[in-house]
Amino acid sequence: MTTRLSARDVLTPDALAMLQLIASTGSFAAAARAANMVPSALTYRVRQIEDALDVLLFDRSSRQATLTVAGHELLREGQRLLAEVDAMANRVRRVATGWEPNLTIAIDSIIHRTVILEMCEAFFALNPPTRVKLRAETLSGTLEALTSGQADLAIGVTADAASTAGFQVRPLGNSRFVYVVAPHHPLAGAAEPLGDELIRQHRAVAVADSVPRGPGLTLGLLGGQDVFTVPNMQAKLEAQLRGIGSGFLPEFLAAPYIKSGRLVVKRVERAEWVVHVSYAWRKTPVTSRGNALKWWLEQLGNAATRNALLGDVAPGYQDVD
Repeated sequence: MTTRLSARDVLTPDALAMLQLIASTGSFAAAARAANMVPSALTYRVRQIEDALDVLLFDRSSRQATLTVAGHELLREGQRLLAEVDAMANRVRRVATGWEPNLTIAIDSIIHRTVILEMCEAFFALNPPTRVKLRAETLSGTLEALTSGQADLAIGVTADAASTAGFQVRPLGNSRFVYVVAPHHPLAGAAEPLGDELIRQHRAVAVADSVPRGPGLTLGLLGGQDVFTVPNMQAKLEAQLRGIGSGFLPEFLAAPYIKSGRLVVKRVERAEWVVHVSYAWRKTPVTSRGNALKWWLEQLGNAATRNALLGDVAPGYQDVD
């Protein structure tokens, strides 16, 4: 009794290449000659594939081997699979040279998104085998993504990470925040500097800490103040542009809208708000680090790159469309 083969048994890269050869030469005999096979052996292999799939792949009613609709679909998908096999083989070879298969980077919402994407663009220009995943995080969630093993590198750590055992921490720089409101917000015309009692009477817009457990961090809020919590810094900006609330924003993020008049900077009685920002990664010997992490750490070692990530731009606020 002959055991019927499954689709996985017969749909090998060699079999798909053989079917492509038959379709391109137009006949079983021509394909057999090109493959240096006995015609009966080639025909038998095709029959095995058809039996496993329970379909006809070629119309044999004429002297030509013409693909059926099912045959066309199989070859179309087969070409994609063969390309993926080739790509996988290339990735495996390159990973063996020291490239990580995957690199996950936690990016705090305080970091300039455009600069991060420019860095990704430069990284991919190397044609590395490493797949990069960016995680959007906020406040203590940025460091938590690293310490919990969900990220390999954290950029924009605002929590105190200096005492975190097993991790290397380097300063990224300082991010200056400004207190801004929309021109139609009640505080826009209030006398400066704004005191806490006056600010407490108006809704604040706050970014939620992305840490999955515990209360998380809160910055710049006053006790008893109404709070509108949003998921990220971009949403906070948009909420303040609409006048839904007020609060501190990174100066680089607010700058274009201050220039265009869509946000108004207000001086407050509290001290100037400057956040110390770091980047961190798992402690490993330099010789055992993957090439992808090495590349990112080299970029972060450049002062101009660090400044750009925190929105350091030329003097004067830029216009916004």
